[in-house]
Amino acid sequence: MTILHGIGIILIIAITIAVGIPIGHYLYQLFGQETSKTDRFFLPMEKLLYRLIGVNPSVKMDWKAYLRALLIVNLVMMVFVYLVLRLQGFLPLNPSHKPGLSWDLAFNTATSFITNTNWQSYSGEQTLSYFSQMVGITFLQFTSAATGFVAAIAFLRALVAHKKEWIGNFWVDIIKIHTRVLLPVSVVFAVVFIALGVPQTLQGTAVVHTLSGHLQAISRGPIASLEVIKQFGTNGGGYMNANSAHPFEDPSAWTTVLEMVLMGSVSAGLVWTFGLMIKNRKQAIVLYVFLTAILLLGAFVIYASESAGNPLLTHLFGLQGPNMEGKEVRFGTSLSSVFAAMTTAFTTGAVNAMHDSFMPLGGMVPLVFMMFNLVFGGKGVGLLNILMFLIITVFLSGLMVGRTPEVFGKKIEAKEIKLATMAMLVHPFLILIPTALFLSTKSGIAMLGNPGLHGLSEMLYAFTSGAANNGSAFAGLSANNVFFNVTQGIVMILGRYVSLIAMFAIAGSLAKKAVTPNSVGTLKTDTFAFGGVFVAVFVIVGALTFFPALAIGPIGEHFSMWSALNGHP
Repeated sequence: MTILHGIGIILIIAITIAVGIPIGHYLYQLFGQETSKTDRFFLPMEKLLYRLIGVNPSVKMDWKAYLRALLIVNLVMMVFVYLVLRLQGFLPLNPSHKPGLSWDLAFNTATSFITNTNWQSYSGEQTLSYFSQMVGITFLQFTSAATGFVAAIAFLRALVAHKKEWIGNFWVDIIKIHTRVLLPVSVVFAVVFIALGVPQTLQGTAVVHTLSGHLQAISRGPIASLEVIKQFGTNGGGYMNANSAHPFEDPSAWTTVLEMVLMGSVSAGLVWTFGLMIKNRKQAIVLYVFLTAILLLGAFVIYASESAGNPLLTHLFGLQGPNMEGKEVRFGTSLSSVFAAMTTAFTTGAVNAMHDSFMPLGGMVPLVFMMFNLVFGGKGVGLLNILMFLIITVFLSGLMVGRTPEVFGKKIEAKEIKLATMAMLVHPFLILIPTALFLSTKSGIAMLGNPGLHGLSEMLYAFTSGAANNGSAFAGLSANNVFFNVTQGIVMILGRYVSLIAMFAIAGSLAKKAVTPNSVGTLKTDTFAFGGVFVAVFVIVGALTFFPALAIGPIGEHFSMWSALNGHP
């Protein structure tokens, strides 16, 4: 470890959080107010879109209508991309003549990208045509990010509504987030990425003569356009199999820093938008302090573990230095460590190093962040998970101090607690049950790239990534088979939509309640004391739920390593 690298990690996270604040202001102007300064430029184009799809933007939806529109649109888009992948061999922009995907891989891929997971059981440059990459993958990277975002905005409207049933108009929100946020940012930064060396072309695979006299095929394509929304939409699916470790997707330290800022800025900004919506900036500051502290702690745990190196190699062969296995030299341990922490904290899933090659404790941090699933989290859904645990924390705190549970002026009753608890419990269920199922079958064991405790960690990581809609992996797992593709697809769907439906039901219940002013009996949620309780609740819940699995996975692997070092088998 070096002081310079430590300062660099702090600066990257600090810049990301700082950029999130003006973004949060901008998002509040767009969705928290009736008019916006950007209306003059964007509204004429949006009105044209409303007419084209036959939408009345003045119609206000209750939670059921909003959710119904969201789910139907997601289903249609998923089926569309499934058909694109299946019929890939007959569609244009396929200069390498790649055939269509098998039904199970097409199902897994369409499911993965519609849920903002972006898990890939295939090598992108070897499997997908340009048409599939653009019309299928990149398309869903925009729409899935927008879906999570508008879900969070609808919930925030319910928090501040006073005896109203409506929470907005899905069609207006989904169009506005595309026209005023996702598309403009993607166009600008695609140009920036091209300038920094990321390819953007529709020409086929390049065949070159190497210095050794052999022919080499070099995959290329519309990479820069995918790379931006991959990070900015907290998607993570890579054009190349190596993802952001590939020099075409991430050529330099400058691009990797830019990618980290892109992946975290909007998720952090939504926390600030939340504070503005409820007219309580202090609430946002409290969340910022605790969530940023957890993110920093995780990044430094990974960095300390990776920079210390492998003690077994030092003992057996005298090799000293950091653990560089699975890492790019241009990033080193510091940028690889902070990238791993941020990609799992913000549930992006992009990787610039092989997590499977991390030291046991270094690999455990990404696992824990995905298990928490609320260290800022992904686009929109991260904020929903934060609010879910805030509701549970308010309820538990109210029981302890004898006060009526209230959150932001709305009384919390049995209905909201039951729904929040269901949304909370579905996450560990989707992780632990499938992991146990696969580790108890011969076909599941055959997928593991490593035996023993690390093999368990590989399987645990896969389903944690799927349930958290993250998409990163311990790459040693051989995942492309019918059993896994279908099971993981179901896990991704349930991980995305069960909690989303539960939170919409809570939103509908809260929207109809009156906003009551604070009194001496109101439990303050914008204090650092409450913030500490909030962190304690989700840490304790996570520890009780996942510690046994972690104990026989990365923690057990860590102690086994040191036990072998001391001469014990």
